Amino acid sequence: MATKITPKRSKQPVKKDTTPFMSKLSRFLFKILLWFIGFSIFFVVLFKFLPVPLTPLMVIRAIENKAAGKEVYFSHDWEPLENISINLQKAVIASEDGTFLKHNGFDFTAMQKAYKSNERGRRIKGGSTISQQTAKNVFLWQGRSYLRKGLEAYFTVLIETIWGKKRIMEVYLNSIEMGDGVYGAQAAAEHWYRKEAANLTPQQAAGIAAILPNPRRYKATSSSSYINNRKAKIVRIMRHVGKLEY
Repeated sequence: MATKITPKRSKQPVKKDTTPFMSKLSRFLFKILLWFIGFSIFFVVLFKFLPVPLTPLMVIRAIENKAAGKEVYFSHDWEPLENISINLQKAVIASEDGTFLKHNGFDFTAMQKAYKSNERGRRIKGGSTISQQTAKNVFLWQGRSYLRKGLEAYFTVLIETIWGKKRIMEVYLNSIEMGDGVYGAQAAAEHWYRKEAANLTPQQAAGIAAILPNPRRYKATSSSSYINNRKAKIVRIMRHVGKLEY
C-alpha cells in the first residue's frame, strides 16, 4: 500500500508591523484634532441659532457650592438681545471692552498694557475682550494655563467669524456670571433690581457692569465705595459709547 506523502507547506514569515511608534501616535493625534475641530465648529454653528442652556462655569459653581455644603442656587433666563436694555449693552462695553465694535476679537493694545502691568507686579489684569470672555464662558473652563488661553483664542476666532458682534453680545449678556448663582442679564435684573432686563436705567446697568470682575464678592446694590466709584465712571464712559451698530 502506497503511503501518501503530504508536502510540507513552507511557513510564511509573520509580517511584523514596522510602522514607527511616533508615526502611529502622529496619526492618532491628527484624528483627534480633526474630531475636535469638527465638534467645535458644529457647536459654534449650533449656538449661533439656539440659546446656550448651560456653561462649564455654571456646572463648576454648582459643584463648588455642593461640596461646601451651600445651597445650590441657579438662575438663568435667556432673553434675545432686543429684550435687553441698550443701557446694559453700553455699560459692559464701557467697563469691559471699549473697542468691542472695532476689533476682530483681540485688543492687542489692552493685552500689551496688561502684560506690562503684570510684569511690574501690579494687580493682575487680563486684557480680555468681550469676545474672548464669551468664548471662555461658553466653551471652556476657568484658569490661566497656556492650553486654555490657546483654546480661548481658537474659539474667539470661530465666534467672531461665525457669530458676528451682535450674537456675541447676545450670548455674553445671557451667559456671564452676574451674582452668586445669577447668570445673564434677565436673572441679574430680577435679582438686583426686581425688574426686567429691558427696563434697566443707565445707573442700574452700570451697577451690574461694575461687579463683573468679581460678581460673587461685589454687590450691584448697597455697594461699597469702590463699586460706587466704578458705577459713576462707567456711566460717564457710557455717554461716549455712541450708537451701537452691530
